[in-house]
Amino acid sequence: MGQSHSIEHGNVVHRCFRCGYCKFPGSYVDFNCPSYKAFGWDTYSPAGRMWLIRAWLNGEVETSPHFAQILYSCVACDNCKDQCVYPAFKDFLPDIFQETKAEMVNEGKIPPVVRDYFKAIAVNGNPYKLPQGERGKWAQGTGLENFSGQEYLFYVGCVGAYDEVGQEMARSVGRLLAHAGVSMGILGSEETCDGNEVKILGETGLFTNLAEENIFKFKKKGIKKIITLDPHALNVFKKAYPGLGGKFEVFHYTEILTGLLREKRVTLSGYKAKVTYHDPCYLGRHNLIFEPPRKVLASIPGLETVEMERNRTGAFCCGGGGGNFFTDMIGPGEDSPSRVRVREALDTGAEILAVACPQCAKMFRDAVKVEEKEGALEILNLAEIVRRARSG
Repeated sequence: MGQSHSIEHGNVVHRCFRCGYCKFPGSYVDFNCPSYKAFGWDTYSPAGRMWLIRAWLNGEVETSPHFAQILYSCVACDNCKDQCVYPAFKDFLPDIFQETKAEMVNEGKIPPVVRDYFKAIAVNGNPYKLPQGERGKWAQGTGLENFSGQEYLFYVGCVGAYDEVGQEMARSVGRLLAHAGVSMGILGSEETCDGNEVKILGETGLFTNLAEENIFKFKKKGIKKIITLDPHALNVFKKAYPGLGGKFEVFHYTEILTGLLREKRVTLSGYKAKVTYHDPCYLGRHNLIFEPPRKVLASIPGLETVEMERNRTGAFCCGGGGGNFFTDMIGPGEDSPSRVRVREALDTGAEILAVACPQCAKMFRDAVKVEEKEGALEILNLAEIVRRARSG
């Protein structure tokens, strides 16, 4: 018999597992749960996790490595919330998973890769274990200047600052916005982790420290408006920072780019290609920003766009959310989310899979290589597609 536990929304757990609608025969045929798709066991589904959490809350299940692996394989895509049929508690489902992880963090019983992720950020300020002084190197040669009172802060985040694919995306977006005359600056080596994944993975103390440091820094510099490269940063800045005293106007770069195209501050000569767009979970389901990226593509003369069968609120996750981009709790198997999504993109006949998130970009580029489809499908961020359209 294990130790009993308590979480804030524990009363919802009982009602959820008693419902069981999503566990009816056939319900999972089109169910958009990435970890369930990857592993195929009920315990990896939302309802299955609720069964486990209920037993764990009652002390019937120990906090074992296997239990932790099941909980941390959740990619926090929010599909379970959107597909749940019980409005009385559907909005609490992601909170329950996060609260359970937080309790496991407090116990010190988390997967080693998650522990190492927290340690890397606590010690180095980023999950790559790279020096803080290298954080602004991505901007070399772009002409972007450090923030000194411009209208916007351009915040790129850990992936944009350190990952090769993320850096490429940060440079293309930064150059495009700057060329269009957007008044913005960067923090360079002063930028610190936004903490979105830290929060989702349950390390509330570390998240609070990161958020409070950023809020203090932003206020001290007089920052009022922020453009984010990464939808994950957009999410945490908009939803978690205000509760800690950090109220800023926050935009994803596609929202800004849509306005620039509408105002003719970015002019396009055209680009002929067939493109399908992937909705990032933290831009789409989490923040309901569906149309700006599509308006960017629709503004390009000669571009043919086609939707994947699962799109907008029903889009299938790339598998990088919930910290899985760094921890890889799901793995690269045939039914891993990124590979499934790449095959869905190929099914449309598109030549290009357009992305608006650096984490999605990296996940899909790796998946295309594993699928051996590098010559059939190109992964491009929206700013790069616009750049091609500018040059004809």
